[in-house]
Amino acid sequence: MKLDGRRVSSNVEDRRRMSGGGKAGLGIGGVIVIALITWLMGGNPLDVVQQVGVQGLTESQYSEHEFTAEEEELATFAGQILAGTEDVWTEIFRQMGRQYVAPRLVLYTGATQSGCGMGQAEMGPFYCSADQCVYLDLSFFTQMKRQLGADGDFAYAYVIAHEVGHHVQYLLGTLDEAHQAMARTSKKEANQISVRLELQADFYAGVWAHHDNKLYGSLEAGDIDEAIDCAQKIGDNYLQEKAQGRSVPDSFTHGTSEQRSRWLKKGITTGDIRQGDSFSPAYSRL
Repeated sequence: MKLDGRRVSSNVEDRRRMSGGGKAGLGIGGVIVIALITWLMGGNPLDVVQQVGVQGLTESQYSEHEFTAEEEELATFAGQILAGTEDVWTEIFRQMGRQYVAPRLVLYTGATQSGCGMGQAEMGPFYCSADQCVYLDLSFFTQMKRQLGADGDFAYAYVIAHEVGHHVQYLLGTLDEAHQAMARTSKKEANQISVRLELQADFYAGVWAHHDNKLYGSLEAGDIDEAIDCAQKIGDNYLQEKAQGRSVPDSFTHGTSEQRSRWLKKGITTGDIRQGDSFSPAYSRL
């Protein structure tokens, strides 16, 4: 991506020097399952912590850790991507006769407190509507690269833009409506609603990329391929097969590799938020 000279958002809270204490005891297999399969969970992603059991979390402590040049570059990059989402969604909301209220991006290391409870790096990036913040431990990008082979700056941008997509859903009322519906139905049907939420957030990430490129000429050769590859490698079927050798469609909460890449690409191609209705089609036609 071409980001030279781009502004860094002022809506970034850097907590990377604040350590949340110990972490739940998870091996490398657990990291894959928790950080990658449960990334972008429909509903409150912190429910995952209750399932695996959080051990040893303490009050935040200040760390003297010195960040590498790569870590600082990633922090700047995240702030630039957030700024791009602010520019794009502010204009789209204006055209809809609405006002866009930007989320805050919280960068942290290990664990941190959120409005939805304690967040951990093992959970991957997540959006909390209670405080309208996107939470990101930058080490997730390293996990993407090492564990899934999903790499590239536009793939990383897609991760952030997807979480901002959940914020857009919150502002439009979609997120609360979906969560209320999930609470009233069976687990299988709730999972299907979650898939609809996630595919729409993928679409919104694509809409952002479309307009960011129109505004700033930010996309370079290969960027779209990076994001599509990432979307395919975080599909429920791909991750479940990688973790356990088979997939269980009724347990899907994010969508298949084909669905995620297709909805992302649709957003990139059209840039039209009106084409992102993932709730009206029959589930089998998503």
